This record gives sequence, structure tokens and C-alpha cells, in this order.
Amino acid sequence: MKITALESLRLGAHPNLLWVRVHTAAGLSGLGETYFGAPSVEADLHERIAPVLLGEDASRIEHLNRRMRPYVGFAGTGAELRALSAVDVALWDIAGKAKGQPLCDLFGGRVRSEIPVYNTCAGPSYVSKTSAVRPDNFGLGVGGGRRFEDLEAFLHRADELAAELLETGITSMKIWPFDLAAGAADGLEISPADVKAALVPFEKVRAAHGHRMRLKAELHGLWSLPAAKEICAALEPLGMDWIEDPIWMDRVWELPELAAHTRAPLAGGETLGGLGQLQALMDTRAIRTPIVDVTWGGGITFGQRCAALAAERSLPIAFHDCSGPITLAASTHLALAVRNVREQEIARGMYYGWYAELVDQPAPVRNGAITVPPGPGLGLALQPGLEKRKDAVVRCTRLTSSVS
Repeated sequence: MKITALESLRLGAHPNLLWVRVHTAAGLSGLGETYFGAPSVEADLHERIAPVLLGEDASRIEHLNRRMRPYVGFAGTGAELRALSAVDVALWDIAGKAKGQPLCDLFGGRVRSEIPVYNTCAGPSYVSKTSAVRPDNFGLGVGGGRRFEDLEAFLHRADELAAELLETGITSMKIWPFDLAAGAADGLEISPADVKAALVPFEKVRAAHGHRMRLKAELHGLWSLPAAKEICAALEPLGMDWIEDPIWMDRVWELPELAAHTRAPLAGGETLGGLGQLQALMDTRAIRTPIVDVTWGGGITFGQRCAALAAERSLPIAFHDCSGPITLAASTHLALAVRNVREQEIARGMYYGWYAELVDQPAPVRNGAITVPPGPGLGLALQPGLEKRKDAVVRCTRLTSSVS
């Protein structure tokens, strides 16, 4: 299956999303996705990766994944690794289509038919203007009465939001009120008043629903070790399901000290990429649930390897999604085929807000659980005509020409 073209697509309405289509001479094409810095990833795809891919056999995924690995940007989740990730997902999509199998069956078979979800309580406009994950890009105050404005909801009526989720069968939610603390700007320290204010949404849920709702705190890697100790100490009595990315996550050697300071389970790792970084994270023994993003960290190939590393260490693993419908589908295929996954992340504000506008059949969510779309490969495709929209930017590098 010779690769004949590499195509990219991004939309002005979703400036952080980039889709990749890998086309083959056999008539099969595969779909991939990544998130953040879309123009930079697009440039890397066509300037660096296309010359590596074109003319190659699409079925040689392991070989191509290694060839796409850059000299600079080979670790972390920079543009080079996000570009590699998107193409790796597309190659797996082709592999599933060639075999006539959903990816989860191609991976060795399903260990479950569906998996519970937890809701990351973002609204439809969360981080939608730029790549900046900060309050002025959270989509606050732009709801206009739209459904599933879950970020506004957790800030002002967390108990009611938890009730809504429980009614749909979702029994776990993740929120990040500490991001709005004044100290989050530099992360060095947090005031007692800000700690008290950030605890309110968690306390509302516990008061209204007890432990029927499992609570996760997202700290977004904003805090120094001393500040994280204070935050974890305040959250610990609430019986947290986990506290995620609690410190600056380029300092994983500090995690054991934090873990020794709190009984609250720690999770994290979605902003790390490459096996070495995830192995170093797991080997601290301080993170109870490593989290990986398959379209940031190295693709499905990377996700499989991370799951195996976690299993060797008797750890569960979680796959991140707060980005797009292809990432969610790829993550769910892995979650159905990997035994040490207990739940899959969704952001229902985005899922119900706009995923169906972009793909023909998002991964189905029913009664608090998710499964994969029917059909081979990923089981979904971009909606027809997206590339003809006025806000569309399309580039295609072909085997016979470098013109795009």
C-alpha cells in the first residue's frame, strides 16, 4: 500500500485542531488528528514528514513511526511529536480498513465491549481561541444559554452539575477551580483564601451527593511543590479519586516528596511525550494513574507501549481527551483492548457541542459508558465538505510533486 499523498485540514472555527489524511495507491486513506499549534504542526507535516512517508508502504507502521521521529523535538509534546502522532493514528486507521477490522479488534481483541467515562467539565468553547490553557481562554461568559456549559456549572452550581451527570450514568467528574486562584499565575504559592474558595465546588458535591460522585482535581501542572502540598492537604479529606498534574511536570523527581506528603492519589502525564518521559514518570512510583494523550505523545503506537509499561508496574493507565473526535475514537479503541484502563475521559460540552459537526459518527456514549463506532479502522470519517468551507485551510503534498 504505497503512500501517495499527505493531506492536512484545519478550520478557522476550531483553530487548535488539525486533521491529517494519508492516501494510498490502493485507494485506502487513513485519518489522524492532533491539537494545539495547528499551523506549526501543519508545516512540520509537509516540510519534514511528507518526504519521509511518500512512496513508503503504509502497513509498515513501526518502521514509519521510527522514521518520523525528529532529531529536535523527539520528546515532549511539541509540534514534531504531535505531527508524528497524527500520522501514526492515520496509519493505524488504514491498517484496520485493510483488514476489515475495528482497531480494538486488530490490537488483539476487546477485553470489554464498553468502558465507563468520566466527565472533564469543560464547556463547548473551552480553550478555543488559542493554545493557552488559562482562564481567559476557558470560554467563560460566552455560553449564551447553550447546553453542557460544564465549566460555568462547576464554578457556580457544582452540586447541580453532579446531579445531571449522575442522572446520565456518569459517576466521575474532573474540575479545576484552583486555576482561578491568583497564585496560579506563577504557581509559587497559594493563599489560604484562594484555597478555601477553590474547595467550594468539591464541598458542594460531597454535601449533596456524598461519595456517589468520584471527584478528580485538575491542577494543570501550574504549581510548585510547596504550593501543591498545601492544595493536596486541603483536598485530601474530601476523598479524591485523583489529583492530576499537581506540580510543574518537567520536575517528576519532585513527585515522590509530594506523594509522601498526601494520601490522595496522584495522576498525570498527558503533557509528556515519548516513552522515556513516561517511563521516568512511572518509575517515580508516585503517580498511581499515568495519563497519556495518543495524539500528542506519539500516536497509537506510543499509547500501546505506555499501557504495557504501566501493566509491567501494576499500574492502571488513562487516555486523555479534551481535544477532538478522532483523539477520542482512537483512545476508546485502545481502552477497549487494554486491560489496565478503568475509564475513558470525555468532555461532554465539546462532545455534544460540536463533535458531530465534524465527524459522521462520534464514538457512542450511552448510560455513562463509551464504545467505538461500527466499521473498520477508527470507524468514523470527517463530515463531507469540510475542506470546502470558507474557513478551511487545506494542504496536500503528493508523491509526484512537492507543491502544496
